[in-house]
Amino acid sequence: MSSSSPQSFTFVYKHVQGIDLSMDFYLPPVSAFNASSAEDIHIPALVYFHGGALTVGNRQSWFPAWLQRRITAAACAFVTVDYRLMPPATGHDILADVQDVFRFLSVDINPQLRLRYNEHPFILVDSASIAVAGSSSGGLCAYLAAMHASPKPNAVLSMYGMGGNFLTSQYFTPKSEVFFRGRELLDPSQFSEYLYPSSERLSPTADSPLAYHPQTYTIPGYPANSRMLLGRLYLQLGVYLDYYAGIHQPSLSAVLRETVADTPHDARELRRMQFDDVCGVLSPRERVLLPQFGVMRGWPPCFLVHGEADSAVLVHESEHMHALLQEAGVDVIMKVIAGEEHSLDYQKDADDKYGGPGGLFDEIADFLVRQLKGNMQ
Repeated sequence: MSSSSPQSFTFVYKHVQGIDLSMDFYLPPVSAFNASSAEDIHIPALVYFHGGALTVGNRQSWFPAWLQRRITAAACAFVTVDYRLMPPATGHDILADVQDVFRFLSVDINPQLRLRYNEHPFILVDSASIAVAGSSSGGLCAYLAAMHASPKPNAVLSMYGMGGNFLTSQYFTPKSEVFFRGRELLDPSQFSEYLYPSSERLSPTADSPLAYHPQTYTIPGYPANSRMLLGRLYLQLGVYLDYYAGIHQPSLSAVLRETVADTPHDARELRRMQFDDVCGVLSPRERVLLPQFGVMRGWPPCFLVHGEADSAVLVHESEHMHALLQEAGVDVIMKVIAGEEHSLDYQKDADDKYGGPGGLFDEIADFLVRQLKGNMQ
């Protein structure tokens, strides 16, 4: 091992619908290991799913450098992945991709690392020590992994994650006033190709990079990639769950509007009431996409972080998930950050606020590493 800086490799973990789905695999720095060892080194891995409302982005979008640095410094691999985007993908496609990421890491990654890594000893993945993390919609992917992936992740990190409670007006009630981070309402006519049924004719994609207009644009720095606005548009129209579940006729959102009371309840009562209500609306195939109905004792330990003032993914979602996890007897830590909006760890002053010794970023990384290394073979 000759380099002191972390290496990264890119692997195609799946080919589906004519596109490659890739992952970037970041190795720990050489200094994290005993360089004189002649035996192969098996290390834990953290899988990270990017945000973007499931509609935009790729494995390099909103890259959490603060997390990658801490994980690789602790002699763990950091893995970022692409997954298919809505539309035309649905949550069922994305769930399949999440499952295939874990299958690849448990079955296929080590033979490929042996081929790609031309120095000895080989650094390989301990398939019994894989954790999962995600931000915003990536947090939803992390929840889906906890529910359905094999091998089951050793730990879950949700940074202001979606899916703690999908049965709220944020998802299925049309909006007529500014609701999303103080930003203007969108004109649906500008997005006709992304609205059902035209959206069904879109080509599958897992790679939609972030792009912005220059500061000289009418709205300086406004998104230049229309997909960056789709999550907001679907929330505004109250149809996000139609695209997520792939149920447009009749509109799942319209049915839920009439079925589910959007009123805060005790977590146990809310869960019972909502499950009873949606059983007549959602088939088991659809319910597998809603994490709030998949929480059980077998979930791995979880760390949930959410900004108190988040207007994109409401803090109630993580609070609801936290209560359900506690009720199920799952080890869970919940951090509500006062005054913070969405994407709190990407703000310019985030490292000053949370990156100091013993700060939030260290606390998160320490939790993940502790769970990973406690399960090493």
